Amino acid sequence: MSTPLHQVTLRLHPDDEVVIARTTLEGGTVLLLDGEDEAVKSLVVRQTVPAGHKLAVRHIAPGAALHRYGQVIGFATREIVPGDHVHTHNLDLLEFPRLIAEAFPQPIQPLPTKRRITFMGYPRRWGGVGTRNYLAVIPSVNCAADVAVAIARDFTSERIAAWAHVDGVIPFVHQSGCTLRIGSPNYHLLQRILAGIIRHPNIGGVLLVGLGCECNQIAALLENHHLMEDPDAHARIRSVIIQESGGSRSATQKGIALVEELLPYVNAVRRTPQPLSELKIALQCGGSDSWSGVTANPLLGLVADEVVRQGGTVVLSETPEIYGAEHLLAGRAISMAVRDRLLAKVRWWEEHARQFEMELDNNPTPGNKAGGITTIYEKSLGALAKGGSTPLVAVYEYAEMITARGLVFMDTPGYDPVAITGQVAGGCNLVLFSTGRGSGLGSRPAPVIKVCSNSATCRAMPDDIDFNAGVVLEGTDMAAAAQDLLALIVRIASGQLSKSEQQGFGETSFTPWSLGGTL
Repeated sequence: MSTPLHQVTLRLHPDDEVVIARTTLEGGTVLLLDGEDEAVKSLVVRQTVPAGHKLAVRHIAPGAALHRYGQVIGFATREIVPGDHVHTHNLDLLEFPRLIAEAFPQPIQPLPTKRRITFMGYPRRWGGVGTRNYLAVIPSVNCAADVAVAIARDFTSERIAAWAHVDGVIPFVHQSGCTLRIGSPNYHLLQRILAGIIRHPNIGGVLLVGLGCECNQIAALLENHHLMEDPDAHARIRSVIIQESGGSRSATQKGIALVEELLPYVNAVRRTPQPLSELKIALQCGGSDSWSGVTANPLLGLVADEVVRQGGTVVLSETPEIYGAEHLLAGRAISMAVRDRLLAKVRWWEEHARQFEMELDNNPTPGNKAGGITTIYEKSLGALAKGGSTPLVAVYEYAEMITARGLVFMDTPGYDPVAITGQVAGGCNLVLFSTGRGSGLGSRPAPVIKVCSNSATCRAMPDDIDFNAGVVLEGTDMAAAAQDLLALIVRIASGQLSKSEQQGFGETSFTPWSLGGTL
């Protein structure tokens, strides 16, 4: 008995030599080919092909390029015939020419303000609009982290119930702050991250906790980033130094008193209608599978395009995870300067990987590969879909303050918590996170909305997934699903708790990037 190919597989582009199995295809299954351009009218599945994995429908010679999405995802390491399972055993990377579009597109002109969708947010005099209202306790150095945590944990949900408009008192623990050369790249990087959290629109008040002898002095942080010159800075920023307060116990008590002093100020703000142009959305993916590039990431891309049309900002990142597809994003840059800046970041990562005796193709994880992703080229092409189709207007350093509106790129590692930390420090007030294998990741102070590529994982992890993009595989129109997702984004930006927030997740996800060189 034979089955039509289109009933059990998905062809993503006419030029592809492979199709994607909708369900597990057992060896020996006979499939009827649909296209008139095929040399044969049927094929026999030669090995078991798991759901989401690639099935060859054309002959591929050893060394020949293989395509998915109409783009190169790798090169055959041996002869591949129709019916073969295509994966790590017969596909690998080679360098290939990446052609970049020569024209520079014009930035998108946003809708007039009065036609924009609104959400309920917290306007901040120091800049931006908050989707949450936290009070942050930030150690300058890891040596002060335990005191910072002790201060924050004193303010339980029951204790802060009297301040109904405060979402919580949260610590931002990190592993750095000393044994740094003052003025070094790592020193500036840490200070830029912490300054970004202090200025973040989701942070209403700040208590800085220092040890006293660390390299990352609180006074230097405030001075170097002109933090006390911000509107309301003297009303919303306090500090305590452990060595000047009689030790940890006394510093903890002093810190608790300072938080109590700040809470009425933080609680005084109210949500008001704000245009969607005030959203800065971090685009992320983690635990990706083969369907991520088919459902969840394109869905995020449609939403990203609409946010840009509304005058907002969407932020791609994870430079190692655009490798092999960087020419496509570079071809969307609005200027030569933006294009060159993006490509320079990719070249830096190539050299960085060489220095540490790594390869960028090490990036696909065992879970990615089990889910059907074979190479970094394939993963990058799927990941890039999160950025939609609008022009790339700017490229930012890690944790650099984002000021442009539209689609921008931030240079970050591919590790989700580190990447999100940079995006949030740059001002993102919401995180849109796609997954295929599933993730429990949360983030504070910016809520994470997790979008899953397939219904099976959604059913397996209902407490973690906010939106099921797998319905697209089951017949739901992609544009209709994007409208539903945008409506959810508006509700969560306005205060509805995401799944990770409902579980209290996010406190441990603050993970600043360290370039190395600890002494």
